[in-house]
Amino acid sequence: MVRDETDARILRVLRGNGRISNADLAAEIGLSPSATLRRLRLLERSGVIRGYTALIDEVDGAEPLVVLTQITLDRQTEEYLNRFEAAVRRCPEVRSCYLMTGLSDYLVRIEVVDAGDYERLHKEVLSRLPGVARIQSSFAIRTVVGRGRG
Repeated sequence: MVRDETDARILRVLRGNGRISNADLAAEIGLSPSATLRRLRLLERSGVIRGYTALIDEVDGAEPLVVLTQITLDRQTEEYLNRFEAAVRRCPEVRSCYLMTGLSDYLVRIEVVDAGDYERLHKEVLSRLPGVARIQSSFAIRTVVGRGRG
């Protein structure tokens, strides 16, 4: 849990540079390195900082096709939601999944090689996820802001 403005500053700096050294982080937020490290470890243990991610460009220079998919379930019971969430976690093409308010139940960010790869995923995986009633997908043209938060 974020306790104060110092914790919030640590998080802001890490969002911009997750590989910053503890010494540089301490200088940036105005604390000693030991106090900074102590706060960082508390943020990690409490689950505020869930991990660190490397954003990697494709080796061949081709960016993956990003598909934003809205999924509506037959029912919104706890059992249906839990079954769907457990199944979607096992799909490696799913980069993030959000339980939503509004017309659809979930917004899923998917990365595939191309439209044919998405067609395969749609037929073989998405349409077979537990409780799925409707799938509506949109293909991203390009990334405008991508901070790697998930």
